[in-house]
Amino acid sequence: MSNAARLRALLHGKEMLVAPAAYDCIGARAIEDAGFPLVYMTGSGTAAMLGYPDYGLVTMSEMAENAGRIAAAIKAPVIADADTGYGNELNVTRTVREYAQRGVAGLHIEDQTFPKKCGQLDDKEVIPQTEFIAKVKAAVAARPDPDFVIIARTDARAVLGIDEAVTRMNAALAAGADIAFLEAPQNLDEITAVPKRVRGPCLLNLSLGGRTPLRDLDVAARAGYRIVIVPGLLLQEAMSAFAASLHALKTERRLPEATIDVRERLRRMGAAEWDALRDRFKN
Repeated sequence: MSNAARLRALLHGKEMLVAPAAYDCIGARAIEDAGFPLVYMTGSGTAAMLGYPDYGLVTMSEMAENAGRIAAAIKAPVIADADTGYGNELNVTRTVREYAQRGVAGLHIEDQTFPKKCGQLDDKEVIPQTEFIAKVKAAVAARPDPDFVIIARTDARAVLGIDEAVTRMNAALAAGADIAFLEAPQNLDEITAVPKRVRGPCLLNLSLGGRTPLRDLDVAARAGYRIVIVPGLLLQEAMSAFAASLHALKTERRLPEATIDVRERLRRMGAAEWDALRDRFKN
C-alpha cells in the first residue's frame, strides 16, 4: 500500500487525525514513536532548519527534499507544506509531481502572493480567487496517484474576512481539492463555524502562539474537523531546550546528566533494522 493510500485509509476512519509537525527526521521518528498515525512537515520549521524566517525564502526543491527525507524515515504517511506551489499552474504541476515522487502522501497549496509569509502574520496578500482555483485544478490534475491528497489552503481570513475565506474553500473543494484548510480563524465562533459552512472535510492549524486561540483538541473534534496539524510544538520545545541547556553549560561549566544514552539514541533512529541487516549479510 502506498503512503497516499495509507493516508486515504486514515481519512476514511471515524476519529479526527492529529498530525504534529516535524522539520527533520528526528522529530518525525519521535512523532511516530509517540503513536501518532500522521506526520505533518512544517514549512516554517523547514525554513528555520535552514536558518531562515518563514518569509518564502525556501525553494520548492529544498521543501520537496526535506519532505522526502522525512517520508523515507518513517512508516506513517506525511502531509507537507507546499507554500503557494512556487509560481503559476505549471509550477504547481511540477511541485505535486516532485512531492509525490518522494513518497509524500499529500500536500497543501495556498492562495498567498509569492513570496508568501507565515500564515499567522497579519500583513499578508492573497491572489484573486480565480487564480487560486486554477492552481487547485492544476494540483488535482497533476497527481500521479489518485490517492495523493490535495489540501487547499486559504489565507483570506486575515485579508478579506471570514466570508470570503469560506467562499474560497467551497470553490476549492468544488474544483477537486480533497480537504479545505482555512488558515487562522481568530476566535472560537469562527473555529466552530468553519466545518459547518465549508462543504467538505476541514483541516485546522493549531500553531502555538498563533492567531487561532484554541489548545483543546477535543473542541476541534466536536466541531467536526477531520485533521488538526500542530506545527510549532516540537520547534518550540527544541528551541527552548537548546537555550536552557546552552545557558546552563555556559554558566555552570558542567555537562548535565545524560537523560538518553548513546544506545537509546541509536535505537530511536532505527538501529535495530540496520543491526539486523548487518547480521543477515554476515551470515
